[in-house]
Parts: sequence; structure tokens; C-alpha cells
Amino acid sequence: MPFIRAGDGYLAVFNMFTCNNEEEQQRIVDEMKEIVDNADYPGWVSSTVHAAVDSPGTANYVQWRSRADLEARYAGAKYQQGVVPLFQQIATSVRLLKTEAVFVQHHRDQDFIEIGPHRDDYTVIIVMECAPENQQALVDALGQRDDWLMTVPGYRAHAICRGVEGTFIILYAQWESKEHYDAFHHLPESERPAEVQRIRAFTDTIITERRANTYRPVHSRSAAPAPVS
Repeated sequence: MPFIRAGDGYLAVFNMFTCNNEEEQQRIVDEMKEIVDNADYPGWVSSTVHAAVDSPGTANYVQWRSRADLEARYAGAKYQQGVVPLFQQIATSVRLLKTEAVFVQHHRDQDFIEIGPHRDDYTVIIVMECAPENQQALVDALGQRDDWLMTVPGYRAHAICRGVEGTFIILYAQWESKEHYDAFHHLPESERPAEVQRIRAFTDTIITERRANTYRPVHSRSAAPAPVS
């Protein structure tokens, strides 16, 4: 199963789709599953398809060995003439967000961040836009150990992924359940630690747009390991 590790050298692409209803969402999921099950592209490492919970859509977390491998896939005729028109027809919006994992934190009862349907994580993905000159400050503010979060009921893990174009970061978080996450999300600001309040207040001054949705991972596949010579 795929893992998220800071500094792993992979290009991590978030293929984010929105749609109008659950029927369209299921069609995107089904099409994504077929693509993932037949993936055999040079440099492809893994894909994990997520079905949205709060608002119709999907997210496919794809790891590539390099940006060149990804661009070769995108430039192919099959992708340009088949995959792109298909999803443009089904989805109301499509975003392909290229990132690299720069920080991870997981609960002490986990050894790493593993993703896939076998875990049934309640997953939160938040895209935070910012000016290029503020991206590193945003990474520095959010990409640091949060000991208080480790004590919050239901928290499992989170990762900060830096957009390679320099205009956004993505927070990928795993929770035990929707109930646990909602309790955390709606916690009054005054009940959060002072340092957490300070960081949240600061990031609010440099985030220009925030888009969030929640998901369940429903399908995952990784490339076969390279043979050992």
C-alpha cells in the first residue's frame, strides 16, 4: 500500500474532481478504478482513489518517480484524447495539483502514514492558496510538530504537501471518524492552545483561498517493486 513520507523524492499529484451528485461521483470513481488497475506507466509509483463525503467529488493521490515521468504520461495521445475529455464531461471541475510531501506527523501508535481503503480513514484534504512569496512561511508555520494535536481524540496523522508551482500547499489529514473530526474542527478558538491560536491567526493573514472536502479512500494500487539484480 502507498505511504506518505516527507522528502521521499516522489512527485505527489492530487487529481481533484468536483461533480453535481453522487451518481456522477460514482462514475468518476469507477473510471478512476479502471485507470488505476491498468496503470503501467514509466515512473508511476501508486494511486489511491478517494470518494468524497461532504460534497460530491473525488481525489486521486498519485505518486510519481519524477515530474518528467508525469509529463510524459500527460503528453500521451491516449491521455489527451481519451482521459481528459472523459473527465471534463463528467466533472464540474478538474484540478491536477503537483506537490511534494515536506512534513508528516502521525499518532504514536502508527509507524508511518499509510493510505488505502483497508484503513477506512476519514480523510480531510485542504488546499490553501497563497502568494508565491508566502508559500515557505505557510509551510514553516504548519509543517511543525503539534503535540497538542496528538492528544485530540480521533486524530491519526497529517501531511503537508508543498505545491511545486509555489502558489499553494495541501494538508492531507487522517481521522478516526467524521464525528471526531467535526468535534475538532468546530472547537472554539479559545479552547485551543495559545501557540495553535497564534499559528492559525498568522496563516489566516497569508492564505488567499481555502478549499476543503472530506473523503474515504476506496481503491488503491502500487507498482510492483523493481527486480533486484
